[in-house]
Amino acid sequence: MKILIDEQLPTKLKYRFTDTTYQISTVRDMEWLGKKNGDLLRLMKNNGFNVLHTNDKNLYYQQRISSLSVCIVNINSKTNRYNDVLALLKPIKNKLAEVENHLLISTSGYFIV
Repeated sequence: MKILIDEQLPTKLKYRFTDTTYQISTVRDMEWLGKKNGDLLRLMKNNGFNVLHTNDKNLYYQQRISSLSVCIVNINSKTNRYNDVLALLKPIKNKLAEVENHLLISTSGYFIV
């Protein structure tokens, strides 16, 4: 599974997935900083990403992802600070199993909090 970490999240979060088989990149790695959400989702799809980790609480209301075969995992952290996000790492990894199952049975977009 190929995962993209949104630009508002700490980039060093990607190093917390070294114990997995996931391919992790950040928006900064991909040089997509400043892209609008719709453009970012299209770039993800066109570059083979399956999942976007974000803390953007408005994304669900702003984008129609049902036609895109990408999953959005909103981590729902109170802030974007590394320690706050790190505290949610275990639940985030647990949700990825749910995302993997969804990707096996469906090609529609999926949003999970």
